[in-house]
Amino acid sequence: MRLIAEMRVSKLAPSVSYISFLALYFSFYTITPISSTSLPHDDFIKCLHKNTYIDFPLEKTFFTPERNASTFIKVLESTAQNTRFLTNSTPKPSFIFTPVHESHVQASIICSKKLGIHLRVRSGGHDFEAVSYVSQIETPFVLLDLSKLRQINVDIEDNSAWVQAGATLGEVYYRIAEKSKIHGFPAGLCSTVGVGGYITGGGYGALMRKYGLAADNVLDAKIVDANGKLLNRSSMSEDMFWAIRGGGGGSFGIILAWKLKLVPVPETLTTFSVTKTLEQDPDFKTLSKWQRVADKLVEELFIRVVIRASGNNTVATSYRGQFLGGKETLIEIMKKDFPELGLTQKDCTEMRWIESILFYGEFPAGTPIEDLIQVKSPFLNPSFKSKGDIVKKPIPASALKGVFKRMVQQEPGTFLAFAPYGGMMAKISESEIPFPHRRGTIFKILYNVDTGKRPSSQIKWIRELHSFMTPYVSSNPRQAYVNYRDLDLGQNTKNKTSNFKNAQIWGSKYFKGNFERLVRIKSKVDPYNIFRHEQSIPTLPVQS
Repeated sequence: MRLIAEMRVSKLAPSVSYISFLALYFSFYTITPISSTSLPHDDFIKCLHKNTYIDFPLEKTFFTPERNASTFIKVLESTAQNTRFLTNSTPKPSFIFTPVHESHVQASIICSKKLGIHLRVRSGGHDFEAVSYVSQIETPFVLLDLSKLRQINVDIEDNSAWVQAGATLGEVYYRIAEKSKIHGFPAGLCSTVGVGGYITGGGYGALMRKYGLAADNVLDAKIVDANGKLLNRSSMSEDMFWAIRGGGGGSFGIILAWKLKLVPVPETLTTFSVTKTLEQDPDFKTLSKWQRVADKLVEELFIRVVIRASGNNTVATSYRGQFLGGKETLIEIMKKDFPELGLTQKDCTEMRWIESILFYGEFPAGTPIEDLIQVKSPFLNPSFKSKGDIVKKPIPASALKGVFKRMVQQEPGTFLAFAPYGGMMAKISESEIPFPHRRGTIFKILYNVDTGKRPSSQIKWIRELHSFMTPYVSSNPRQAYVNYRDLDLGQNTKNKTSNFKNAQIWGSKYFKGNFERLVRIKSKVDPYNIFRHEQSIPTLPVQS
């Protein structure tokens, strides 16, 4: 009954009507008892029934390798975006539970604590090191998959949207565009990213120079804490609300939904893509100029650089831009501030904001916008290793030469992406939310290598490239973006208690001075470290 009371006092709209609620509530009393031989995880299921008022069909929500191995693997792989972690040797969960109601998530926390079962929680499965659905540090573990919690309610009059954690960015964009041509949301370039975990890391995209990160535009949240309580902004502490908007996923609770602030976009904006080969820019004059101006251009203009290995000892550099305005105005700006690119009107395409999502997601030309909710994005390789960097001063041409020399050795699938900062990103304090990379940042780098055919040698290659870049990126600490999670930076020891000294290494890189505050908040809201993974925020060490 405690969960029912919490739902009634919540300011958030319930996910079922009152009549449906009554029907589902009374269905609790008609659940058919499960025999001890029906499933190997009987205790967890029985505990769930005792702690939720809404039924869940076992055949659609519980998946075990013992009951149906092929279905179990299919569900496990359904939103696992990096096949590097889908090998036979990769640790697998003992079972998967896909809740269909928020109370099921609450009950899962209560039961996991009672039975001593370690949970991993997945919303979209895009985390680069798969910590949401693979545990390298403790077994057994179970997977709580939120993919069936994907309701989206867009309120144009309020300029907001409530979005459940299992929804993807593509679905969010599509549902906003259904309601309005002049509303958008500043989030990521890859449409299949799950909203739940994505925003916990900050969330960047083509609108960030104008409006900041996704996490900068969160109005409210629904979260289940370490005691199984359902909280929103008014019932959680402001410290906790601060921590979940950029402090990384899987540390403070289970995000059920975000209330997002919609932002204005023009009915027509302009995109462009200009590609230069090594022969066209042998001295890196264009790329060097981009570094000097990308963060200083008008904040309506976002130009991302992608350096790709093309095979046959060639490398291509693409300048992919979005301007919140018409192409005539864009051409004038570029002639004045970045003439080296040689942008012409033929390079430019005017389109709606929703169509620009397909452009930046690198979908083929002519792809219908409906594919944002139906098709996997071509944005990333199926099997990859990634690393990241924050850049504070332009990389000299001599260093760029070293990068390109290494890139020509690679087959297609390897790329570096430079995303410009400045604009709104420089106006927000680095302590406003846990994401600290603000004023003084020129751009960030995503290093990505295809590991499908030669994983060991490819991972060695990207580590060597990352080492080569050390003198040319941020230092003391060498900063990194938490959504580009990299276990090379250090991880927790193989027990339930974080190695605090080790955590300080990656913690300072991801969060700078905000790490200490995150640790204090973690120690208060989850003192027994229920929510943990290889790089979760640790609790304060016990004083002897």
